[in-house]
This record gives sequence, structure tokens and C-alpha cells, in this order.
Amino acid sequence: MIRPLILVTNDDGINAPGIRTLISVIKDIGDVIVVAPDSPQSGMGHAITINSTLHSSRITPKNSEIIEYSCSGTPADCVKLAINELMPRKPDLCVSGINHGSNSSINVIYSGTMSAAIEAGIEGVPAIGFSLLDYSWNADFSQSKDFIRKITLNALNNGIPKGVVLNVNIPAVKKSDIKGVKICRQAKAYWVEEFDKRKNPLGQEYYWLTGKFVNKDQGEDTDEWALKNNNISIVPVEFDLTAHHAIQGLNEWDFK
Repeated sequence: MIRPLILVTNDDGINAPGIRTLISVIKDIGDVIVVAPDSPQSGMGHAITINSTLHSSRITPKNSEIIEYSCSGTPADCVKLAINELMPRKPDLCVSGINHGSNSSINVIYSGTMSAAIEAGIEGVPAIGFSLLDYSWNADFSQSKDFIRKITLNALNNGIPKGVVLNVNIPAVKKSDIKGVKICRQAKAYWVEEFDKRKNPLGQEYYWLTGKFVNKDQGEDTDEWALKNNNISIVPVEFDLTAHHAIQGLNEWDFK
């Protein structure tokens, strides 16, 4: 059988422990090409580089089993460059992560990890974003490996619905404590944001963004509920942002 061609990317940078773990899982499933940022790009969302040049460098030998490129751009840039320039053909799947930290609920909007997966989906490539709920650089990703393998194989064998990208979040608990995998909706939660205003030695003001995550969604079908109860959450995400339910009402406005 022909092995699937799989693109691996992330937003924490090509040397992050999360992507190294993801590569170790995916290389046993298919032929892997890695294109990832050369430095951390967390919180970049779906930003792309248009006002400066992009650079990529192959960082593995020509005879290496896995081909890896570092890229100077954003996660979305990495996927665009990979599919259009660096890969021999369109990949059968794109996997992004493993992110250091949660991308559940509203966090999906800001996530470079998920934006890379969504960019692949826009390009017609089935895609999954993986995140572990541990922001530490030295987080233990080992408990997530078997689940990532099973989810990836299911995506390849069953297919992901057209126009959909999977957002997978994994609780930071022992493998034996993970109860299962839940297909969920995105919780209606949000950030109450604050800015910590300070002054530098020259007396100039600067700001650190801080905030508190607020979840008032009590539904037991949400990603936040699943994660709180030690389940892996999978949210099918659409990149068509049209609010279809609002079209009829807006058509009743008077524009004359």
C-alpha cells in the first residue's frame, strides 16, 4: 500500500517538544514532511506575511527518512509554502501541534496551531490540530501519543467532512485517567481582558496583556466540560464563517 503523505506543522516552533512528539507518532503512519516556524508563533491566529519576504531552510540531510524545513513565517505561511512549493504533491493530511496549552473554546480564534490546520483545510487538505492542556515547555506529551495515533488513523480511514477541520484538545493527566474521547461543540466562553500598565527606565509606558478565562456555558456537550472531566475533546470546526441563521433577518432591512 502507498503510505499517505502527511504535512506536520505547529506554532511553537520547529524545535518545540510538542512537534517532536507529533513527528514521532506520525512517522509510523505515513511519509512525513515537516514545515514549521523557525521561532515561536503562538497567538498569531491566521496572520500571513505580505510585507516582507519568506525564507525556508531544509534542516535534515537529503537521505533523511523525514524531510524538515524551518520557515521564517507564521503557521499559516508554513502551510501555504509547504503545499505550493515544498511538497512533491498535495498532502493526504495535515496535522498541527502538539500545542503547548489549550486551544479549546474561544482560544481557537487566536490559535496559530489551529490556523495552520484551517489553512490546510482551505487548501483542500484534511487537517487536525492537536493541543495539550499544559503550557510548560517540558510538558509530558507521552500520554497523548496513542490517542493521537488513533484519531489520525480514523481521519485517514474514514475521512473528515469537506470544509471541516478537527480541533483536538487533550487534558494534562495520566493516560490511565483519560476517560475517553468526546465529540463536542465549542463552549461559549470568553476572556475578560486587562492590561498591566508599567513604565520602563525611560519613563515610557508599556503594557502586558493579561486576563481571566470565563466559562458560563453549563452544557455537558462542550469541549470545556469534556476536558474538565478528563475527556479528550474533538470539535469539528468550519472555516466558512457565514452566520447562515442571520441571513433571513438581514434581508428584511431596508436599504432603499
